[in-house]
Amino acid sequence: MMSSRRLVIAGTGSGVGKTTFTIGIMAALQKKGFQVQGFKCGPDYIDPSYHTAVTGRISRNLDSWMFEHETVKELMARASEGADISIIEGVMGFYDGKSPLNDAGSTAEISVITDSPVLLIVNCASMARSVAAIVKGFQTLSSKPNIIGVIANQVGSINHYKIVQAAIEQECGIPVLGYLKRENGIDIPSRQLGLIPAIERGELNTFFDQLASLISETVDIDKLYDLAKTSDIPYISSELFDQRPDRGVTIAVAKDAAFNFYYEENLELLRAHGASLVFFSPLNGETVPENVDGLYIGGGFPEEFAAQLSTKEAVKNSIRHAVQSGMPTLAECGGFMYLTESITNTAGETYSMAGLIPGTVQMQQKLAALGYREIFGTPNNFLIGDNQLAKGHEFHYSTFTASEEIQPAYETIGRFGKKAEGYLKGNLVAGYTHFHFVSNPAVVEQWINACVGFQQK
Repeated sequence: MMSSRRLVIAGTGSGVGKTTFTIGIMAALQKKGFQVQGFKCGPDYIDPSYHTAVTGRISRNLDSWMFEHETVKELMARASEGADISIIEGVMGFYDGKSPLNDAGSTAEISVITDSPVLLIVNCASMARSVAAIVKGFQTLSSKPNIIGVIANQVGSINHYKIVQAAIEQECGIPVLGYLKRENGIDIPSRQLGLIPAIERGELNTFFDQLASLISETVDIDKLYDLAKTSDIPYISSELFDQRPDRGVTIAVAKDAAFNFYYEENLELLRAHGASLVFFSPLNGETVPENVDGLYIGGGFPEEFAAQLSTKEAVKNSIRHAVQSGMPTLAECGGFMYLTESITNTAGETYSMAGLIPGTVQMQQKLAALGYREIFGTPNNFLIGDNQLAKGHEFHYSTFTASEEIQPAYETIGRFGKKAEGYLKGNLVAGYTHFHFVSNPAVVEQWINACVGFQQK
């Protein structure tokens, strides 16, 4: 059974303050002694890092496009065990998803699948009674979600807040639970660069404490906790995470401030299918561990640490040796960038990388790709066949230019049609695409089988 208290923190649009309120509410609930479990709608690695830092429990992604709806319930139920309340941070605007014509893949759809009450955050700057019209619109676009309250952000004064509150409560019939003033101007520390090391060093703890105090002063946390009460949702176990027999293989996972974008379920599925995982830090000069049978280099920010990474010759040699020996290797986004010849940052500085992929990476200020991907393998891809479909996403600020003709690893389908993506050579599968293994667990089985084959060589 799922925790019977949960709440979706939704916004009228991006930039309305969802993350600020989410981590503030989580921190305030923690201060009251509650165990809080965090979730994030959609494919995102940054916001769950904040949730995890605040709650001490690993935050999970819920995605109704990448997963079956029953699976969304199961993932939520598994992660919520032992928590007093689950807080689910929305993505973009409440109804924004895969299509402008329905709610598929939206925060609204997640709230309906999981039967979670919704707290709507509205930017009230330069508005009074009109705010009620906005809330009313969100209530009436679909009758399925259960919007139980509103938080007013960017109010100019207590008086402004009272006007907004009176209008919403009269016209929409739901309570306004609190506000943040415009001049509070809470800026969340770095959304990327030094985020992971800052969290690990505990540097954000003071910020979380301040945010908890601020939110507790102007948001009714007790009422919020009461309104989060909802049904227990039974779910049917897919046996997805049931433990299989030990396959006797070990996969090395690069994990540090440069490489830290991993869905927790990807790692759990590898373990459930009988693999052992061992972690190492390329950034700290740790080479590929001895006696491993597979290698996983996830996404992150290698460009921010390019100078350090470029000097770690022993690490680069160990990775080259592992890949060239035929070790089944998956490199995603930041990992893919690291395996190229070089990364050039936006200041024009070029740093040499592992040199396994013939080509170079150029960082840019403008987003190069963002969106969901359907992923098909290309011939001889150990991870995913050309007739198999997995789901994932792309999100990067760099472009890759090959220095010779290369074999792509995938064919991906996104908003703009089909494209060849990544690099395939032997047992190296690399590309900008981030996989979510829950979308097709056969990928996990195929990777482990390839590791068994490599071990027996």
